[in-house]
Amino acid sequence: MSQCHPPLTAALVVFAAGVSCGAAAQTAASFPAKPIKIVVPFAPGGPNDILARIVGQKWSEAWGHPVVVENRGGAGGTIGVEYGSKAPPDGYTVIMGGMSNLAIAVGMYPKLGYDPHELTPITNIAIVPYVLAVNPHVPAKTVAELIAVAKAKKNHLSYGSSGTGAISHLAAEIFKSMSGADIVHVPYKGTAPAVTDVIAGQIDMMFADYAAVAPQAKAGKLRILAVAGAKRSATAPALPTIGEAGLKGYAVDAWFGLVAPAGVPKDLVTKLNTTSVNALKSADVKQRFAELGYEPIGDSPEQFGATIRSDIDKYVRVIRQAGIKAE
Repeated sequence: MSQCHPPLTAALVVFAAGVSCGAAAQTAASFPAKPIKIVVPFAPGGPNDILARIVGQKWSEAWGHPVVVENRGGAGGTIGVEYGSKAPPDGYTVIMGGMSNLAIAVGMYPKLGYDPHELTPITNIAIVPYVLAVNPHVPAKTVAELIAVAKAKKNHLSYGSSGTGAISHLAAEIFKSMSGADIVHVPYKGTAPAVTDVIAGQIDMMFADYAAVAPQAKAGKLRILAVAGAKRSATAPALPTIGEAGLKGYAVDAWFGLVAPAGVPKDLVTKLNTTSVNALKSADVKQRFAELGYEPIGDSPEQFGATIRSDIDKYVRVIRQAGIKAE
């Protein structure tokens, strides 16, 4: 009798595997069967929020189900990622993360409530150009002049950020470290309230995504001095980079992409990736990105995972060398 057990066991394993594979295929074919949630770890108005709503709209069109954007700001975007990371790994909760909370945060926060290495990468959605903008009352029309003003009066200037540990914070801290300028940090819960206070003159300057400040700059309410990235933006080619304008070697390029909790089945990840990449290729999204100055990416989960790991190493090193700490 015992001699019959091995082939029976093998048969059961094959049968179970077949059922499992069939269930997985059925899951992918029927996904989604209910609304999907995109967690945005910042207040409305910033690039995470804008990108989530653009992608969410295309998902809804493709799948015929609502896509809900839930804003969960705080702690440099880490609260929202932690919240999203604890959701069931069924593909129905994804996170519009970014360089700040998937790479920079590892160096900023000794005890994160999540490990970016363990999250499920879906795709890198876009690179978003960041710029240095000042209130017009600041007596500086170039980066070199701004550095001179900041050095002349210690702690005289202040800058806003969308939160401690956010890209806007780290970009400014790297700027301070490289230039030797003294500028006081004022953290906010999101990009929009910080921009509002720069316009009002409550703070003097900030690093922000171009789309968040371009309309106010055109209206004369802000002055954009330079682009933070390694190269000029195609949307505003007349703007020099900070490296060109007085701080050689400076470069901060911001990316934003989709991740999900650990353990999401590969077939669902593939479906989320494919639909997202197709959305980025659509004419209306291309036009919207061009208006915002965003550069679409749409890479594979494996490529995005490699970007996350590489930038974790890069920014942990930068943060330690510059002595930057969460406030």
